[in-house]
Amino acid sequence: MSTNFTIIVHGGTGHYADNEQAAALAGCRTAALSGWDILDRGGTALDAVEAAVISLEDNPMFNAGTGATLNALGEVELDASIMDGAGLRAGAVAAVKRIRNPISLARKIMQDGRHVLLVGDGALRFAAQVGVRECPEETLIVERQRKHWQEQHGTVGAVALDRRGDIAAATSTGGIFDKLPGRVGDSALIGCGTYADAIAGVSCTGNGEAIIKTVLAKTVVEFVHAGHSPSEAAQQATALLQEKTQSEGGLIIVNQQGAVGYAHATRHMPICYISSLDSRRFPFDGFTSKIYLDI
Repeated sequence: MSTNFTIIVHGGTGHYADNEQAAALAGCRTAALSGWDILDRGGTALDAVEAAVISLEDNPMFNAGTGATLNALGEVELDASIMDGAGLRAGAVAAVKRIRNPISLARKIMQDGRHVLLVGDGALRFAAQVGVRECPEETLIVERQRKHWQEQHGTVGAVALDRRGDIAAATSTGGIFDKLPGRVGDSALIGCGTYADAIAGVSCTGNGEAIIKTVLAKTVVEFVHAGHSPSEAAQQATALLQEKTQSEGGLIIVNQQGAVGYAHATRHMPICYISSLDSRRFPFDGFTSKIYLDI
């Protein structure tokens, strides 16, 4: 059993106005603390990342669940995935409507075990079978998105290491503004937006098409397998994304020792983490947070 445990969350890439930055960090802090409480009580990394992402999905500040961006028809279609590094179990949903917390539906698919990814109406039928209730679509659409707020924020995600040494990662999004109906981004694709094994876990955010082309989450983990620290791996992967696709993106990562890494090629990306490794370095029981500005 590991003596270290860590959780890191991100609120997505994009542009946060000056008057939104404090709220974005507060939302990430709340999400991180919800997962930390689970880890601190001896709970699993899987429970921790699900709880953290649910917190972000329920916060209209972020482009996931409530507050998700609209597609070309003015509808909300959501993608999410979750992965348990112990045993490489994974579940995902794509282009799903009327589900408040798609990350929980993704976990139900993982636990069912027959498939990894369900989409659209098939995902909704499965949701009904396993007791995940639908909600009216209008409850997911906030006024900012209704007005076609085009500087939308990106995907949200969380990665955690628990006391047992298990790693889990989770990612959720409303996708890109004005996307074609049925579009599926990286957040629903294991190895692209989300990946976890016994060595490291990753959640990505940014240009989904570019992240898919570079299989970014798995690429980051392979850098860690090759001996790089989480910070080095994050920086290398972000540089690769820019080099190969000239696109924006960011990611968070935790390794099996509980060390975190994060990087971005965007203007803003709020990140908050809590780690037992840092409990003597930072106030608030090891909590630290940062929002990236023009760097």
